[in-house]
Amino acid sequence: MRRTNHRNLVNGGILSGRIPLISLVQFIAVAEHLNFRHAAKALGVSQSSVSARVKALEDNLGVLLFERHARGVRLTDAGRHFMERVTAGVDQLDHAVKTAGMTAQGECGRLRIGIHGLIPRSFLTELIRHYREAHTGIEVEITEGTARDAVMQLRADQLDVAFVAGKPEMPDCHTRPIWTEPLVAVLSDGHRLAGQSAITWSDLVGETFIVRYGGTGPQVHDHIVLRLAGRWPAPSILRFDVGRGTLLSMVGQGFGITIVGEATSLLPTTGIVFLPFLDEPEPVAFTAVWSPFNRSSALKNLLNLAGKMKRDGDSPNRFLDGTRPAR
Repeated sequence: MRRTNHRNLVNGGILSGRIPLISLVQFIAVAEHLNFRHAAKALGVSQSSVSARVKALEDNLGVLLFERHARGVRLTDAGRHFMERVTAGVDQLDHAVKTAGMTAQGECGRLRIGIHGLIPRSFLTELIRHYREAHTGIEVEITEGTARDAVMQLRADQLDVAFVAGKPEMPDCHTRPIWTEPLVAVLSDGHRLAGQSAITWSDLVGETFIVRYGGTGPQVHDHIVLRLAGRWPAPSILRFDVGRGTLLSMVGQGFGITIVGEATSLLPTTGIVFLPFLDEPEPVAFTAVWSPFNRSSALKNLLNLAGKMKRDGDSPNRFLDGTRPAR
């Protein structure tokens, strides 16, 4: 990024007071109309004012910008060069002024979001869709990874907000539970328990579980260990560096079983069944995490929208109240 020479701007530049911005605007008007009277009319000021300011501008620069003649004016070579540079500069300044206000209101800029994954018609997918529709001037960047990765990026100011499973306690971050999903077990349709309408953790003692390294895999692993602690035989938990779709396919092929949030059941799948838990005490919370130093209006607007969707139950799957989607 090219640095501005601030000393030149102050000493003899536009910030010194020698060249008022209005003089540049009036110069551009004259250069466009090639006539002082027409330029003055377009600006809504007197012709004498425009003539005086352009003359003062030429004196300050020490160059002749226009050749005067009876029917109007014509740009000199120096004037044409100055016109090209000044027009670009004024346009950039005008854009900076307009976008500064839009950015402050959260209508312009970018928003960097860390996620564990996007599932069509899930709460998070609908939140991002509604947000992008309401804030078209915001460039939304999505980064997928584990909760640990997302929090590390958040602390390094590489993300504005991360959505993670659970209710993490982070003294250096703000957190807010946004939505919940019931936990469900995923079994192959040929599994001995596949015909049941629901399942308990006791049913799964001795099973082989498969989980992902990425996404919510680490939290799934810890939850299985927590729920089956002290049970015998102890669970076998295998980890794979695969995506969500591949893991579900592996369940269907008999590699093992897994547990997921109910939104996963919205994905098109074959060869597997999703069974709710009868003894899971509460649905899984998904939490927004962000830095207390982040004052972004774009982030504030996203959190406000998430809060509204939570209050209104504005989700096609009604995950906010724990109700299962239509199957």
